[in-house]
Formats: sequence, structure tokens, C-alpha cells
Amino acid sequence: MTDDAPTADDPDGDDSETPADPATEGDSAAGGGDADEPTDPQPGVPEDVRKYDRFRKMDGAQYDRANEFLRDRTYITAREWAIARLCADFRTETGVEMTKIGENLPELVPFMTDTYTPQAVNQARASFEEKVRKAGATFLYGAMCDFFTAEELDELMYETTEVAKFLLEVEGVDLSVEEELEAEDRISEVMREVRASSERLRHEGTECPNCGHEIAGDD
Repeated sequence: MTDDAPTADDPDGDDSETPADPATEGDSAAGGGDADEPTDPQPGVPEDVRKYDRFRKMDGAQYDRANEFLRDRTYITAREWAIARLCADFRTETGVEMTKIGENLPELVPFMTDTYTPQAVNQARASFEEKVRKAGATFLYGAMCDFFTAEELDELMYETTEVAKFLLEVEGVDLSVEEELEAEDRISEVMREVRASSERLRHEGTECPNCGHEIAGDD
């Protein structure tokens, strides 16, 4: 249909007189309107939504690729990943702006094509939190149960850190080399403490099967 095609409201297809916008009609009538003033390019979209620039490195066609990458390397989906980030960014003193996130989801995340209800946003956030808790418990047990050697644990930490850094980069976070090294050092230090503590926990108060000597945590 062309722009000048007849419509039910304008059977002659004449668009020379455009109906006044109710939102601005009052200002024009009062003489306060400016005929040359530019119109709002995104009417109804909150300003902070327009300025939100995460996920701009992706578009709608890449949703399946993002989902496949996450499925291969994490427990979360692309939907849960995106909404968890939005919930963190749109958190206020009184809570998360669920309605704003859901109504503007396609504007906020290029690979999301549908709006969500506040309940659906909350459900995705809750699912993300539950999976992180379960994955954290699984990882911590694997690190503490002596299943991995110290070298294997270091390698595992390196791989998981690389995945996390990639996701941050896709979100638009620019990490400097110094920040990456500092984060890796902090993680390595924490994991060494976890390993040492787990050794004390496993051996504290147990007896050597060969001589009956009680093994202390630092033996």
C-alpha cells in the first residue's frame, strides 16, 4: 500500500491535513508549539531505554548462535542471560523495573523480538539465579572433593574465565589487559584458599590407615 492510498478515515487518500497529535495539540493551541521542532523518533520509549547500549554487537539473526554458544558452555539460555543483565542494570532502590524491561525488551536487546510480561521477566530472572546457585555448588564440590589436581583446577578456571569474559565483551564491557589479569589473580587466589580449606576439612580428625596416627589439617 502506498502512502497516498485511500483509507477508511481518508477515502480520497489526501494527506494534506494530518490530524493533530493529542499529546501536542494543547501546546499548539496555546501558541507554545514550534512547527519546525523535530518529532520524537521513538515515541513512548523511555530515555534510559534509548540510551541503553549493551548487546549492540549482536542482532536478531544471531539469537540462535548466542543460544547455542551458551548451551554448549553454560546452563543458562540467551533469554535468561539477557534478562539477568537487564535486571541488574535496571535495579532501583525499590526493586527491579520489571514492567519497563518487559515492555521494551526488543529495544533493549537486539536479538529479542517479543515483549514480555513482568511475570515472564521475573520468571527468567529466577531461573537464572537458580541455575547459578546449582552450578556454583557443583563447581565448588568438584574443587573441594579432590577430584581435580591443582593443575587441572587451574586449567578449568582459565576456561571458565574465558567464557565469562566473552559474554561480558558481547554485552559491551571493555576489559583492559590489567583488569583481566587482576581478575584472574583474584580468582586463582580464592581457589587456592578453597583447595587448602577443603584439604583441612577432609583430613581433620581422621586416622592414618597404616599407623593409626591422627591426621591434622596441616599434615
